[in-house]
Amino acid sequence: MTLALPKTFDLTGKRALITGAGGLLGLQHALALAENGAEVILADIALDRAQAAATAVTQARAAGRASAVTLDVCAPQSIRDLAGTVGRIDILINNAAIDAKVTAAPGVANGTRLEAFPLDQWRLELDVGLTGAMLCAQVFGPAMAERRTGVILNIASDLSVIAPDQRLYRRADIHNEMEQPVKPVTYSVIKHGLVGLTKYLAGYWAGAGVRVNALSPGGVFNGQGDEFVSRLTALIPQGRMANRDEYRAAVQFLCSDASAYMTGQNVVMDGGRSIL
Repeated sequence: MTLALPKTFDLTGKRALITGAGGLLGLQHALALAENGAEVILADIALDRAQAAATAVTQARAAGRASAVTLDVCAPQSIRDLAGTVGRIDILINNAAIDAKVTAAPGVANGTRLEAFPLDQWRLELDVGLTGAMLCAQVFGPAMAERRTGVILNIASDLSVIAPDQRLYRRADIHNEMEQPVKPVTYSVIKHGLVGLTKYLAGYWAGAGVRVNALSPGGVFNGQGDEFVSRLTALIPQGRMANRDEYRAAVQFLCSDASAYMTGQNVVMDGGRSIL
């Protein structure tokens, strides 16, 4: 027996644009919205990744349609060109980001530590993860405000409310503190900034019918090494990392009328990690 979708969650007739859609969670966001009837436009700087994600949505036989487009969120003209091509967008999910990885090589020389972090890399990652979200909101938000309806969802992280715990990345074979690998400075700064952007935009368009919220997922299991997983899960009250599909219901809630009285909020789903 198939249960009817609650009316407030129904996204039939809505058109959603998802940036960075070729990434790990981009596909999950698209599946979530398509499942509830939305037409999803999967945008990525790499068209092949966007096309693969769109194909996965179609193969899932979701209620909504899926298509793929190229988008460089760092380039205002690319965003404006896309807006002119796709037309009305009811839901914008700012998901594009560079996940700053911890390198296997130890030491300041590898550039992950603050003392040696390259300025060019700082600028690139902020451009993609934070400035890109602002630029997309700048292009698509005013049209929503003019229609007096629309939703913007910024994908942040549990690192939007806590700092990286560098103990997760320590190597026992390295005795010089300055040679220990670390999570770079950019990721947490960007995610904190996205929450600030969320609050600003929510206030800016408060009277125009545009709701803006953030979702802050915790760590998603994606084949990470046993030692890292063991260290991280020890910090999570629920004792495990998230499955990649566990955020779908939250996306459906935040992008639908089910959250009609909610704006400017950061929904943290991290298995309880940030409460300790």
